[in-house]
Amino acid sequence: MAQTTTAAGKPAPRQQSNVKAAQALAKQKALEKKAKGYKLDMGELAIFTNQLASLLTAGLPLVSVLEALQDQTEDPIFRIVIRDVRNDISSGTSFSAAVKKFPNSFNTLFVSMVEAGEASGGLAEILGKVAGYFESSVKLTKKVKSAMTYPIAVIGLAVALVNVLLIFVIPVFAAMFADFGATLPAPTQMLIDLSNFLKAWWWALGLGAYALYWGTGKYVRTPGGRRQKDIFLIKAPIFGNLIHKIALSRFCRTYATLIRSGVPILRTLEIVASASGKVQVEDACAEIARHVSQGGQVSEVLAANPFFPPMMKHMVKAGESTGNVDGMMNKIADFYDTECDATVSALTSLIEPMLIVFLGVVVGGIVMAMFLPIFKLGAVAGGMG
Repeated sequence: MAQTTTAAGKPAPRQQSNVKAAQALAKQKALEKKAKGYKLDMGELAIFTNQLASLLTAGLPLVSVLEALQDQTEDPIFRIVIRDVRNDISSGTSFSAAVKKFPNSFNTLFVSMVEAGEASGGLAEILGKVAGYFESSVKLTKKVKSAMTYPIAVIGLAVALVNVLLIFVIPVFAAMFADFGATLPAPTQMLIDLSNFLKAWWWALGLGAYALYWGTGKYVRTPGGRRQKDIFLIKAPIFGNLIHKIALSRFCRTYATLIRSGVPILRTLEIVASASGKVQVEDACAEIARHVSQGGQVSEVLAANPFFPPMMKHMVKAGESTGNVDGMMNKIADFYDTECDATVSALTSLIEPMLIVFLGVVVGGIVMAMFLPIFKLGAVAGGMG
């Protein structure tokens, strides 16, 4: 059958529409494939959970709430995720079972809180609590990232500046000094040798840096490597104290949120361990679970674990004696959040002058080393005069 074309030799409008429909279908299939493994970051999950809790509190049915959220979501992939969850619920699947199909979008904490809400009949209230948890976690993460942005930018600028000086500027001075025929001062000669080495072997240094980065990344993904990484981070100078406080805050906040929502303690410990991101907390949760299952108390395990500070151990023990462990854990989390804010502010104030001194020493040292021969020649010329 001959292809239908217009007088200008272009495909007929019907064929054009068929092509567009096929392209749209292919695009939709690609989006649906991506939706299966779509990773929703904590900030987006916090917004979604907050909106979900607000609309449910207003009395809207869950299916209607998800339909509204689907319509207002700008991300086409996440829109498909919400659509599939809504379709599953409409067909009789529970909300928790529907979101379990998207583990990259909805983390273990979210799923467990939904299960607890469905069991207690207070889904809106529990989602409101988990939304608050997500928001506080996002707020803390943003503060730490904002504090790290400045030093990373300055260090990157310093590295780039030093490379430019070594590769492009110093060879010009080296050629000029070669014409003098005199012995160069040791700092100047060392700098010229470093420049020559960098020009000749930059590709090997680049490959070596990439190999080190790749090898380190592969190693820390192993159980032993991850353990060594977490131990190093907690003990690291300057930032180790901050990382430790963040881990303690996350442990307490997650534990309190889950216990207050009615999640069983053993299940709570599993979720806290998976959400902590630190092997020290995972080990502690495993030990607490074993101890509690034998009739013991949380404070007894914390008392024997050096990862947890004495103040926290006493507060948890006091919470157990009054039957208000979740409330006490929330207070501890608030305390460490405040401590993290103060630590970030102190680090920011400390890092700025340190970076200025670092830049001054590095760049100033390079400049002085390159001008030493000129000063030496000036002194010789002055003596001859």
